Amino acid sequence: MAQAFLTCIHPSCGRREAVGATAPACAACASLLDVSYEFDRIAPADLRRLWRERLSSPASEDRSGVWRFRELLPFLPSTVAPVTMGEGGTPLVEAPRAGRWAGEVRLSAKHLGSNPTGSFKDLGMTACISAAVSTRAEVVACASTGNTSSSMAAYAARAGLSAVMLVPHDGISKAKLAQALEFGARVIEVRGSFDDAFRLLGELASRRSLRVVNSINPFRIEGQKTAVIELLEQRGWRAPDFLVLPGGNLGNVSAMGKGLRELAALGVLDRLPRLVVVQAAGAAPFYRGWASRGTIEPVAHPETEASAIRIGRPANWPKARRELEATRGLVECVTDREIEEAKAILASDGIGCEPASAATLAGVRKLRSTGRMPPAAEVVAILTGHQLKDTDYILRHQGSSESSRCVIEPDPDAACRALDALRVA
Repeated sequence: MAQAFLTCIHPSCGRREAVGATAPACAACASLLDVSYEFDRIAPADLRRLWRERLSSPASEDRSGVWRFRELLPFLPSTVAPVTMGEGGTPLVEAPRAGRWAGEVRLSAKHLGSNPTGSFKDLGMTACISAAVSTRAEVVACASTGNTSSSMAAYAARAGLSAVMLVPHDGISKAKLAQALEFGARVIEVRGSFDDAFRLLGELASRRSLRVVNSINPFRIEGQKTAVIELLEQRGWRAPDFLVLPGGNLGNVSAMGKGLRELAALGVLDRLPRLVVVQAAGAAPFYRGWASRGTIEPVAHPETEASAIRIGRPANWPKARRELEATRGLVECVTDREIEEAKAILASDGIGCEPASAATLAGVRKLRSTGRMPPAAEVVAILTGHQLKDTDYILRHQGSSESSRCVIEPDPDAACRALDALRVA
């Protein structure tokens, strides 16, 4: 029978604890924790067949794109049912115009914005909240730029838990804030950055009985890694050449790298794609640390319109570095202007996303222009959030344009003149 443990990631420590432990960090050295496993030995063909057969099952955990792959996350006691809302099952969409724009690559987009609350966070939150329920937690909490908090609030409501979120004052989109409020979360707005809110959350959790569900919680990583399993299944278990992700707190690349390594160890996958992290230029501590091969120097005042990755002190950078080294990965940064252009190009393919997601396409274009990505490469861009997550951004960049919209009286002649002014044939 498969067994699960919490293991310190620091190479000189490696302390192992039971999965019921509630601290988000190693008790001995304060490093990050992994959920590690002694897996049952199942033939790769049998695993793939089992996962495929579950697609036709009426069971709620089989309809989940996380729990359908539960052989790779066997940490819940058999007496605890997962807290699920049918997350996962997100589309893999070809993006030919975007691929040509980026430099003649064969591009597809894995759109995690199709999850229940509109972002990839749901994949981690179903696992994280289920683990919290298994240890009888009552209050969950997070610091957030928006997506984590709305996902936490929804899954906490589903599980009957209280939810508290610390967010930067005026640093979260109204759409994301509205989601969390509707699901019943209690909101504390912090006059400062995400990093200020995250630091305050740690201090608050040490004084009160709060279960932190940010991506330093290792169970978040377990849920998020299933996105890459589903992606590979959609591709017939053929790995792309590059898998490109936006980089904020770096939990997503940490998760997908872990999932890839586990699939390879089980014999399900015979080749690893190269992982690519793309950060916004104004919030790029990981890019700078990777380029210098040094440790991460936090950015005190991160600046980017892509609010989901406006993070100056990424908590998961040690895990992210480990996964990039394991896959011969790359790190790039792009400007807000480049993100805006990439977002518009994706829209021309009918693919909408929040600004942080478009950083992936901008990063692919930059890597092609510098020769670090070859032409005709097979590339999958991970889109992390729905376009309606940040409608303020769209209205700022598109809604004020006179070539896009106008106001008229209810008159057919005026309507015809409007079509001419808007250059509609």
